[in-house]
Amino acid sequence: MTATTPSPTSGVRDGAAATSAPALLAVSDLHVSYGKVEALHGADLVVPAGSIVTVIGPNGAGKTTMLSAIMGLLPSRGTVTIDGVVQPQPEIEKMVALGLNLVPEKRELFGEMTVEDNLLLGAFSRYRRGERDQAASMEEVFTLFPRLKDRRKQLAGTLSGGERQMLALGRALMAKPRLLLLDEPSLGLAPKIVKEIFHIINELKARGVAILLVEQNARAALQTADYAYVLETGKVVLSGPARELADDPRVVESYLGLGKH
Repeated sequence: MTATTPSPTSGVRDGAAATSAPALLAVSDLHVSYGKVEALHGADLVVPAGSIVTVIGPNGAGKTTMLSAIMGLLPSRGTVTIDGVVQPQPEIEKMVALGLNLVPEKRELFGEMTVEDNLLLGAFSRYRRGERDQAASMEEVFTLFPRLKDRRKQLAGTLSGGERQMLALGRALMAKPRLLLLDEPSLGLAPKIVKEIFHIINELKARGVAILLVEQNARAALQTADYAYVLETGKVVLSGPARELADDPRVVESYLGLGKH
């Protein structure tokens, strides 16, 4: 079964709006509940191939819930479409096989294992499929993150916060994803490291990797992304090209800390 890609739109709009075709990921009418409490209310979202799309919003808005539901970590209702093909019920192994990979907010590294072993685990699904290019893939990761190469034999639990985020990104890249779902990659990092992480995100886009970025740092997210969605209390309330959304008075006042100036 296939789903059509919504037609392109321009300008900032209330609610969800489509981005340009073709869509690598399309989410329609997504609902997620925790018991009797619905945390996500009919969210729509589109990520075109090779683009950066960001979701901003306050704590508790449902941003992490959305990423988890897309990856199949949480049960959901609605439609998740990859390359025009509807996934009846997202399952994490299948989504990874389709080219999606999630870098969670807490990074979820194996602290008692080395940097190198954490990276190799990221390629496990490809190894199981018979692919044996892990050494070359690791060298590609080390090209992006030279610091990880210097610490390849070091235990992950002894790394700094910025190095742990780099390792989490590197581990995800070992799976050769077409779409990376990044949950708060700048959380808890020093400004200099945040700048470095966003530079890497742009580099990944240049290499053809699409990014779905959930980020509390709205300013950095909107400067980096092609398209943006604002999520509040489980609903998409605004969407549009990131540069236009960054100038929207509602976004400026609520998320960019500039008041009415």
